[in-house]
Amino acid sequence: MTFARRAALASLTSLTVLAALSPLAASAQGGPSTSAGQAYPNKPIRVIVPFAAGSTTDIIARAIADKMGQSMGQTLVIDNRGGASGTIGQQAVATAAPDGYTIMVHSSSHTVSPSTFAKLPFDTTADFVGVTPISSTPNVLVISPSKNIKTLQELLVAARAKPGSMNFASAGQGSATHLNAEKFKLAAKIDAVNIPFKGSAEAVTEVMSGRVDYYFSPIAPVIGQIRNGQLVALAVGSPKRATALPQVPTTAEAGVPGSEFNFWIGMMAPSKTPRDIVNRLHDEVVKALNTPEVKERFATLGADAWTLSPEQFDSYIRDEIKSNAVLVKAAGLSPQ
Repeated sequence: MTFARRAALASLTSLTVLAALSPLAASAQGGPSTSAGQAYPNKPIRVIVPFAAGSTTDIIARAIADKMGQSMGQTLVIDNRGGASGTIGQQAVATAAPDGYTIMVHSSSHTVSPSTFAKLPFDTTADFVGVTPISSTPNVLVISPSKNIKTLQELLVAARAKPGSMNFASAGQGSATHLNAEKFKLAAKIDAVNIPFKGSAEAVTEVMSGRVDYYFSPIAPVIGQIRNGQLVALAVGSPKRATALPQVPTTAEAGVPGSEFNFWIGMMAPSKTPRDIVNRLHDEVVKALNTPEVKERFATLGADAWTLSPEQFDSYIRDEIKSNAVLVKAAGLSPQ
């Protein structure tokens, strides 16, 4: 073999090796790589929130999106797809390309819809992969001062005096706020009627006016009204007291054991999203939650940061779907 031919073959071999290694190099420099071998992310990421702008889920999503975008070098664009207790937004994510450029920030309503809808256009477990929970955000039972009810026990006395006469608001039939109220009803052995609304803003307005008796609201939409006396906080529905309302007892502490409900907000992606991208998103959420700005924002919202590994979150979601199915059946709710 001539020297020129050996040199040409050596050059060709080097080029082949470099081509094979280029995706790995891109990954090492910018994290995971796409199927085309480009570093992820190389364009803006769409974050679908299945509720209206201004909802607690939306506020939490926006609180971390800016920090994640700064860290990842790309913009995270919030896309509000409200309606049908979150299922419209869920469907948009379930049918999106699993490439890491469409993700979802949803609430624990995600684990409620399989039991409250007779037929869904997606499979809640098969069509999504968990990235991580973001926060545990207690619901707080609020009532108008005009009702002259200052404690949870006074509410129970009023409800039991005239069974079926009391009503409560929810952010939609089958939403997490609805399930929280139903679990409380069962544990307290009272009868009250659900009045569903399109979201928390409308529900809060109706409770403040006194037209609806009470509401298990996420803390963020009502913290200001509680502090200025427009609403009375009787209890929080979570297993432990809320850091934003430390003086407010849990429903169990106030005399209704077995009424605890964990309202969470978390990130998910289409089920076939590459695992390295899922892991990158998980790590970026954790990083954002540890920034002083997000910690301060969560404190004002009454939200506690909470994370799990993607595998742990998937397991948690499966278990909660089962427990919510039992709750829906016990409450006598008919799927829509």
